[in-house]
Amino acid sequence: MVSEQELLKSYPQTCAPTAVQGTPGNLSEVQQKSLGEFREQLKKGGYSERLDDSTLLRFLRARKFDVAASKLMYENCEKWRKEYGVDKIFEDFHYEEKPLVAKFYPQYYHKTDNDGRPLYFEELGSVNLTEMYKITTQERMLKNLVWEYESFVRYRLPACSRKAGHLVETSCTILDLKGISISAAAQVLSYVREASNIGQNYYPERMGKFYLVNAPFGFSTAFRIFKPFLDPVTVSKIFILGSSYQKELLKQIPAENLPVKFGGKSEVSEASGGLYLSDVGPWRDPKYIGPEGEAPVAFKV
Repeated sequence: MVSEQELLKSYPQTCAPTAVQGTPGNLSEVQQKSLGEFREQLKKGGYSERLDDSTLLRFLRARKFDVAASKLMYENCEKWRKEYGVDKIFEDFHYEEKPLVAKFYPQYYHKTDNDGRPLYFEELGSVNLTEMYKITTQERMLKNLVWEYESFVRYRLPACSRKAGHLVETSCTILDLKGISISAAAQVLSYVREASNIGQNYYPERMGKFYLVNAPFGFSTAFRIFKPFLDPVTVSKIFILGSSYQKELLKQIPAENLPVKFGGKSEVSEASGGLYLSDVGPWRDPKYIGPEGEAPVAFKV
């Protein structure tokens, strides 16, 4: 497997000038000083991996550039990675049931948005947990989630960064709530809670934009009630849309990249795996694949 340093050298390490403050290439003097202090403390603590600017700045942004709080978060993450076997997950975990699971909980990546971010889709309204748990478990679903995060970091983002010509650190998520019911939402709550915990604590600052489409009546009102309790930076990334969402999505996503079912022009043949399994994006294009190789698949055909 390619080394961390070799991989980092193979794609841009500076974000676009329009990226948020506190990202690589967009630092104030104070933030630059905090970054240096953070790295030195981690080196003194015996850490030698994942000390690149992008990684450290994500932890710093997640803790408002409080170095002590960022250090604790980083240390907890490294401890979890070791206990969970994250560094060997590609070798040790195979999600053979994914083609079947996809029918009952559609989750997939498909192309990129206008900023070069990978597009990630979840059709939460299509979830059938009863049928899904006949073929998999929540533990394996969460293991696959971590597998996907690692694939996102090691394969998807480097390829997207090469295509964009600048560092791409985040995703653009579309969460489809069409057909969602209270009972279905309650069923999947345990998984969503655990999945959110993994994302927030161990893969911080990976959300670029987040669209909830086909939101049921009253959803926006409920969100406004909770809005004051949420981090303003997070709130600025979230867009709650009803059934007339296509125009808003097309402001952020090229029509040729947005699947037809969401109002775009992108179609995938079933022979290629269909929308749920084809995994189309720069990470499958030889022009943008680097020393890391092509992104693996979680299941064996």
